[in-house]
Amino acid sequence: MTQTLTPVDSVDGRTGGSASHHGNGSAAPKPAPALRHVLGFETPLAKLEQQILELEALQAAKQTDYSKELRQLRTTYTALLRTTYENLSAWETVQVARHPQRPLFKDYVAAVCREFRELHGDRRYGDDPAIMCGLARMAGHKVMLIGHHKGRDTKEKVRCSFGLAHPEGYRKALRCMKLAEKFGLPVVCLIDTAGAYPGIGAEERGQAESIARNLMEMSRLRTPIVAVVTGEGGSGGALGIGVADRVAMMEHAWYSVISPEGCSGILWKGNENAADAAAALKLTSRDLKQLGVIDTVVPEPLGGAHRDPHSAARNLEQYLAKTLRELRKLKTDVLLERRYEKFRNLGQFTEAGGLVAKAAG
Repeated sequence: MTQTLTPVDSVDGRTGGSASHHGNGSAAPKPAPALRHVLGFETPLAKLEQQILELEALQAAKQTDYSKELRQLRTTYTALLRTTYENLSAWETVQVARHPQRPLFKDYVAAVCREFRELHGDRRYGDDPAIMCGLARMAGHKVMLIGHHKGRDTKEKVRCSFGLAHPEGYRKALRCMKLAEKFGLPVVCLIDTAGAYPGIGAEERGQAESIARNLMEMSRLRTPIVAVVTGEGGSGGALGIGVADRVAMMEHAWYSVISPEGCSGILWKGNENAADAAAALKLTSRDLKQLGVIDTVVPEPLGGAHRDPHSAARNLEQYLAKTLRELRKLKTDVLLERRYEKFRNLGQFTEAGGLVAKAAG
């Protein structure tokens, strides 16, 4: 049976007892219940899952030994699951990152944090639930934890604007980062948003300015910063809490200047070419690691984080523990210099000086 994390409604620490961790995700997962949301490319897997469940039910009802047949079906299922997820297209990766049962910010808080005390408000306008901030004990460190939260059920999704943050959310995040700097706490940012909220009110309250100010302030914040894209990493909405000494991605997350649908809408005047746009954007963790945009890919359990949230959280915790230990050994001036160089060296370009000179002559 697939394990799921219970979302935290009032996050002051773990609810429902201590969340257990189960290895590093290398063990073959058991087929999920039929109620699990099935993505289009997972249809062959869903059929195998159903066959296994039906045979297990038949074995229990008739008290007949079907262990050999079940073993063969499970072997086939695991092999197909591995092949499918090792060869995801860019568009399929986007679908996995948006899976409705994928762990969200509150789920990671419940699974990883020993304590979490949420902080509210930007001290200028209000509190934005799409970005959650708080003091936490996690991965063996005291940290300032900041992240996008999309919401789990319909009511919470609407309240959180589906993870699309307003300017007060980014200002709240910056206020908490400054607090972390004052008390010498590292900052951990978990990114999961399709972008910043595009509404008129958000623009009137300074959406672009709030994100730009975060980019500037984070670039010189005198404390270690680690950012991890846990699901979606869209445009300035992600960058607003994404300037860090170490930038990582969960294996099946995506990170891009624009969503595939947005890119398709601009180039092809519709969403029909979203899959082509996703491939062209090079938005997967594998592509971005090769391009040097991110530092690390955090592995997910076989079949994605939605199949085993506890193992996914464990992998994230191990990455954060190791990375924070490394960063806290560095002197602040060295940390800031390396952070500057990291972002200064992103990207490649070619200067056509001869052509420019010829045209000017």
